[in-house]
Amino acid sequence: MIRAISGIVLGCSLLLAAPVAAQERTVRLHDGPAPGSEDWSFPERVEVSGPERIVHNVRDPEISVYPADPAAANGTAVVILPGGGLRILSVGDDTQSLIARLNAQGITAILLKYRLLQIDPDAPPQGPPPGGPPKVKIVNGNANPARGNPALDEVLAFATDDAERAMRYVRTHADEWNVDPQRVGMIGTSAGGGVAFGALLAGDPASRPDFIVSNFGPALQDVAVTGDAPPLFLAVDAHHGPVTDGILALRDIWAEARAPVELHVYDVPASDMTVKLWGDRLMAWLGERGFMGEPAEPAQ
Repeated sequence: MIRAISGIVLGCSLLLAAPVAAQERTVRLHDGPAPGSEDWSFPERVEVSGPERIVHNVRDPEISVYPADPAAANGTAVVILPGGGLRILSVGDDTQSLIARLNAQGITAILLKYRLLQIDPDAPPQGPPPGGPPKVKIVNGNANPARGNPALDEVLAFATDDAERAMRYVRTHADEWNVDPQRVGMIGTSAGGGVAFGALLAGDPASRPDFIVSNFGPALQDVAVTGDAPPLFLAVDAHHGPVTDGILALRDIWAEARAPVELHVYDVPASDMTVKLWGDRLMAWLGERGFMGEPAEPAQ
């Protein structure tokens, strides 16, 4: 939730505070307007309040690259997908802490700004629906609370396309960043986790993540995987309703397929689900799965 807004910036880069690591570049994923959203008219804007940075109305997807120190790079890269219910992107200090933690472990971080539902900034804010949030029945791992909503279905497809494009870009430029193209994963928070699963389920080998980390981010579509599904690390708070249920369902789907999966359920508020809580175990898990190997040789 945003408190008193201390600043609103239009057309700004994804992270507004001083970068936590050497940001090599920001790259647009399309030379011109992104296909399908060419006619979107609401301007992108960023609200800033203390440590919070909330991005609205993304229509031109881009990635911001935070390379690991070449002397320490271990060959692994991660595409980070922030959360926000496909309506906003939350990219405040928690995101910067995650980037710093990854870089410190020799992992290159790529922050994706994916397309969002267009919301008129002059429209009055909508209150909660009468009777509270809708009940969600988890079917085939699908925890989407807005199934059948045409606008959200469209933006989920666009966001998934952005994630796939980001993965292909990283692999194409892997040599520049001392990255092994077969060690590129995704970390998704909340709706960002749903976008990560969408990229996996799209079925394109060039954009398939080599591992997925989901921080209270359930799937937003039906899930079916086989034993060759990428390793999956799940973290969720215990009392997050259908989000928790969706994460538990994903664990069962991976386990039934005999694909590698690890689940952590924390009895904490959702606001505590940051890398400070689960980061140590994640880094150990990445090592156990072979993603924290010997440092890569710097590109010549």
